[in-house]
Order: sequence, then structure tokens, then C-alpha cells
Amino acid sequence: MVKQDLIERSPVRNFEKSLGGGVKAGEIGVIVSKKGLGKTSILVQLGIDKLLQGSSVVHVSFNQQADHVMTWYEDIFNELAKKKNLDKAAEVKAELVSKRIVLNFNQDSVKTVQVIKTIKALAEGGSKPEAVIIDGFDFSKANPESMDQMKTFAKDMKINIWYSANVEVADKGLPVALKPFEKDLDVVLYLEPKTDCIQIKALKEHNKGDYMTDLKLDVKTLLIADK
Repeated sequence: MVKQDLIERSPVRNFEKSLGGGVKAGEIGVIVSKKGLGKTSILVQLGIDKLLQGSSVVHVSFNQQADHVMTWYEDIFNELAKKKNLDKAAEVKAELVSKRIVLNFNQDSVKTVQVIKTIKALAEGGSKPEAVIIDGFDFSKANPESMDQMKTFAKDMKINIWYSANVEVADKGLPVALKPFEKDLDVVLYLEPKTDCIQIKALKEHNKGDYMTDLKLDVKTLLIADK
């Protein structure tokens, strides 16, 4: 399989279709679940998909060192390349790495406005991203004004932003920690473990709320399952 086929046949296409187009430029999405269910895996798969399309990606991690994040990209790309029998995989991987920037911050000392300034500086230096991933964010340490700033930033820069956050439970509607930010969040997903898979539930999808999607993660690989 060549790179273009990998893009066209990616499970991310179904992911986007199932979520009203996914998170588009100027929008913010959040993936929540208990720890260890695959949030980072989904974010990395979304990042790799953007990179395959020639876009630049900034991956901000608040809970993992940069080398751990890079290992996620390496492992998931290798799994996808093997699964899809990708031609010239080493060349494709090198091209992807050249367009990805990984940043590691401590949320206690680095606030949203500083993250925005850092990404703007990268853009001014010639590394403007089309997508920003913010992994391991603690919404209980943030305030609504900071999300307003991030939303404005996403619209002004015409980029899409995905967050991940740990929550213990999400029975109906948004988790308590996310409710103060609801107006700025376009898509909120919850990962629900089942016996044979991890089901993806939409707690919010643009103007729709609370429904079980047909999207799943493979429990062994944590890859988005093919339909």
C-alpha cells in the first residue's frame, strides 16, 4: 500500500465521518476516560493522519516526557505500516518526523497563554501547525478564560485542537470538570471499556449530545478499529 491509500483507507476517515466531520479548523475536541484506556493512542493516530497528509503537528504533553511521546508515534506508525503493508515505510516515517514537534510542559508552572505564545513563536519561525494535540490536561487546574483564549487562537490560526484528560466516570453529559468549558468544546468523547473492545461514546458532538458511536479501539493494539 502506498501512502495515499493509507490516508484514504485510514480508520480516521470513519472516525471523522461518525463525528460530524470530526474536529475541524477552529474547533476543540476532548477525549476523556480513566487512565490507561487509549486516549494518547487516539491522539497519536490523529496526529499521524495529519502528518501523512503533509500537515505539521505540535504535540504538547503535560503527563509524559517527550521521549515517551516519540515512542508512542514510533510504535503506532510501525503497527499501522505493518498492518497496511506500507511501501517505503522508513521514508514515510522520516517525512512525518520532520513535520512533528513535541513539547513537554508542567501544568503547574506553564499556563495556556504560555502554550499559545510558544506555538505562535513556532509559527512565526516557519513551523506553523495545522493541528495541536494537548495530552494529559487537568481541567480542574484551568479556568474558562483560558479555554476562551485557546478557542480564539484555534480560530485565528485556523487549526484544530485535541485535548485528553483523565476522568473517573461520565454517565450522562459532560464530566463535572469539563462543564465550565462547555461552550468552547465542539466534540467530547468518552472511552468506555467493554469485554472485547473499548467503545467510544460521544458526550458532545457539535450540536448533538450523548450517544454511543460505532467507533471502537482494539484492546490489544489500542488502534481505532476498522469497520
